[in-house]
Amino acid sequence: MTMSTDQHRTQVSHPLLGKKILITRAREHASRFAALLRDYGAEPIEVPTIQRVPPSSWEPLDRALAAIRAYDWLIFTSVNGVQAFFARFDAHRGQLTDLQGLNVCAIGPATANALRARGIEVDVMPPEYRAEAVVESLSALPLASKRLLIPRAAVARDVLPRALAACGARVDVVEAYRTVLPSESLAPDTRQLIAQGDIDVVTFTSSSTVTNFVTLMGEADLPHPLRAAVIACIGPITADTARSYGLIPTIVSDEYTIPGLARAIVGYYEGLQKAVPSHEC
Repeated sequence: MTMSTDQHRTQVSHPLLGKKILITRAREHASRFAALLRDYGAEPIEVPTIQRVPPSSWEPLDRALAAIRAYDWLIFTSVNGVQAFFARFDAHRGQLTDLQGLNVCAIGPATANALRARGIEVDVMPPEYRAEAVVESLSALPLASKRLLIPRAAVARDVLPRALAACGARVDVVEAYRTVLPSESLAPDTRQLIAQGDIDVVTFTSSSTVTNFVTLMGEADLPHPLRAAVIACIGPITADTARSYGLIPTIVSDEYTIPGLARAIVGYYEGLQKAVPSHEC
């Protein structure tokens, strides 16, 4: 069966046409990803697996804010960290002048843009958007006896603070927010789509989205209902978490950003299309 010119054009301009793609990001961050996928022709299905809530105690962050001028570096590992830090900063009637003289490091362009939107200049943004790259970038600088503040989620990898402390820095990691399971459970219609093998791609944008998705599914044999789905992860750390639950990633984005993950999914399906002779449907 020969593909028409119009069909070919549609396939080229909308390489994800008709693909049902599960988005497991927090609800407040899912819309941008959904819009990108929709532009490529996909049918995004939002299944929030994480919800951001206040820290178990504000005291550590409040102490850090009270002594903010004593720090040499502020290090932000996510947009959530920026938002949570400045929400408390504003609540304490903080002023930008309070942050003058501090060097600022951001992991990833989205985090850097969130800081610039607040009028904060970013001094260091490593080329690779993960903790190890931050260590590599900062370790070239004199860190001995420097005070570093990392406001972040309650549960996070310890690679960054440990490595920076090994460079002689005094590192304070403070809980700025927590990520928890959302209050709502997995919708019955979404669960049915998964069980029937009607989901084409399941996307994971952090290790937390993987762990919480597994919890929401509540399946003893999790890979079984997902056997027909492509697993797409934002980077190697998230991919490793998926593998630990028996979910084998087909797509692992080289660029650890939402646009990068969307492009990786597109690239995967474009590769499949190129593998099919053009005279076939």
